[in-house]
Amino acid sequence: MSPGLEHYLVLAALLFSFGVFGLLTRRNLVAMLLCVELVLNAAALNFVAFHRFLFRGDPAGVVFPILIIAVAAAEAAVALAVVISLFRHRKNLDARAADSLSG
Repeated sequence: MSPGLEHYLVLAALLFSFGVFGLLTRRNLVAMLLCVELVLNAAALNFVAFHRFLFRGDPAGVVFPILIIAVAAAEAAVALAVVISLFRHRKNLDARAADSLSG
């Protein structure tokens, strides 16, 4: 028995829920960045699942997941640069300490 569309949607909903829960409960900026990646991966999984089960063989359906992966990579690079800069200046990665970017 192969997994159906419902299985993929439940998995994507779980990934999305874990990501949002982590964003709301974590204070560490790196953990928050990982939670944002979980949310983006859940969206990409939804696109791939719907493409596989509704539009079989249409190559245009893989454009959105590739775009999501590219945006996630760019977001991770910029966010990690900001996190490294904050750590060098503030010596901690607490989100409350990073509420203002002045001096």
